[in-house]
Amino acid sequence: MANKQYTAIVVGAGAGGGIVAKELASNHIKVTLFERGDWPSYDKHFNDELISQRVQDLGASFGPDGKKNPRVINSLDGKRWVADYAVNHVAACVGSGTVSYGAMAWRFMPEDFKMKSTYGAVEGSTLEDWPISYDDLAPYYDKAEREIGVAGDMSDNPFAPNRHVPYPMPPFEYSKEGGYLAEMCKKIGLHPFYVPMLRNSVPYNGRGACIRNRYCVGFACPVNAKNGTHNTVIPVAMQTGNCTVRTNCKVYKVHTDGKGRAVGVSYFDENDKSQTIEADIVVIAASAAETARLLLNSKSPEFPNGIGNNNDWVGRNFQGHSYTGASGLFDFDILDVTTGPNTSMGIMDYNHHNEGIIGGGLLANEFYMGPYSFSGHRPPGAPQWGKEHKKFQRENYNRIGRLFGPIQEMPLFEARVTVAEDVKDYWGVPVAEFSGGHHPLDAKHCDFLAAKADEILKAAGAVQTWRYGGGTGEQSGGQHQAGTCRMGNDPATSVTDSYGRIHDMENLYIADGSIHVTNGGLNPVLTIMALAFRIGEHIVEKWTGVKTK
Repeated sequence: MANKQYTAIVVGAGAGGGIVAKELASNHIKVTLFERGDWPSYDKHFNDELISQRVQDLGASFGPDGKKNPRVINSLDGKRWVADYAVNHVAACVGSGTVSYGAMAWRFMPEDFKMKSTYGAVEGSTLEDWPISYDDLAPYYDKAEREIGVAGDMSDNPFAPNRHVPYPMPPFEYSKEGGYLAEMCKKIGLHPFYVPMLRNSVPYNGRGACIRNRYCVGFACPVNAKNGTHNTVIPVAMQTGNCTVRTNCKVYKVHTDGKGRAVGVSYFDENDKSQTIEADIVVIAASAAETARLLLNSKSPEFPNGIGNNNDWVGRNFQGHSYTGASGLFDFDILDVTTGPNTSMGIMDYNHHNEGIIGGGLLANEFYMGPYSFSGHRPPGAPQWGKEHKKFQRENYNRIGRLFGPIQEMPLFEARVTVAEDVKDYWGVPVAEFSGGHHPLDAKHCDFLAAKADEILKAAGAVQTWRYGGGTGEQSGGQHQAGTCRMGNDPATSVTDSYGRIHDMENLYIADGSIHVTNGGLNPVLTIMALAFRIGEHIVEKWTGVKTK
């Protein structure tokens, strides 16, 4: 058995799945990587704002097709309906959200891994500590930044978590708006810094530097300078000869042998024909919603409530990020619209330890908006339609600056993903069903951070400011969804162990945001990547005995 070549199935070719596939394939494990979408193509997904992954009013450039992949929503007013459009979907393509994301590359703060220890128990919330610390994950943050590629510099940020190696690329310079707001922040005693980005500021890893395209967020990069798993680790995995990528394949069930082992999966192939494949190891990285859905749909005599769900924790604690902030109208052009994507300056002065606030949050100048999105971010009282509307757009687009950011949502047992047995997708599989809302602290946190953004913009000379709330209504998972299969040491209150292995299973792992215990007050993708490197390393060492460090 020492010379056996193990086989693995990885479900989902996004931030987590792509990295695990590379780690396994590079260490002589034969991997089949399943992706429900296709390879991304910039030429096929042109810069139409209405089909960008951020707007999706006329569909989603990178899928999925909402008609074929509906979801059920339970609103807080008791209504239940079927949504045949994008609701808490991540992009369906090789690379998933790493193709179309804004590419902010944040490390979670040390406090984010020990929220209960830091703030105490929160009534009405399932707030808990992670079973690992920031120091446990720090080497894998280093590895993610190096292998995927991050440009940054935290020397001006006294609140940044400790790091032992510099970023592999220099930071992007401030945009016109970012530079102006940075100077204003300094004048009032704040600590602005360059936003770290998963984009090439200089040629890196065989690909060119960013050309500062305005249409970056929600779209693929036209020069392949935005770094995701589709253009970094997945090609490396394929080059080993040990990784086969199966696109347009929808995995719908994990099979077990009744002895605590996963033995394979069933999927619909590119011709919509049901197929089954076996493997020694199975890794699920399909997103917090779809991973929970897959486990819940994988019922068997051994797991009558779905795999890993003996204690009713699969699908619970669904989290995302509520966004908040403020906009300001200036009497001069604050934007330079010739270069993008504009986000370049951030502050973390209010990230933790604010009186009456639980958790972290970030403020940064916002990505450029297209005209449609801009229409929804104008000041109160601005014209809504007709000639006056267009006149306002033309005269004021360059004069509106923004400070926005996410807050750390409180996890809730009632905020959950289940499966709707009465609603099926195109292939006849029960779809994901969403229930629950927000903890009252989320709205309080949003109001706090919006007020800080408003103060900064007024100090910067804005002649009019207006705030954006958040933290109310239904869940806000979106591209930042997390929490539905949280890791922990106690199987009674968690789904996986600290390496993403489902407690009840010997060889079934999860490697996406669903294992996050809490989701930080920062974009989670770099944490998903770091965890995937850690999980991949663990699988290799456990199954092959090879030390990868």
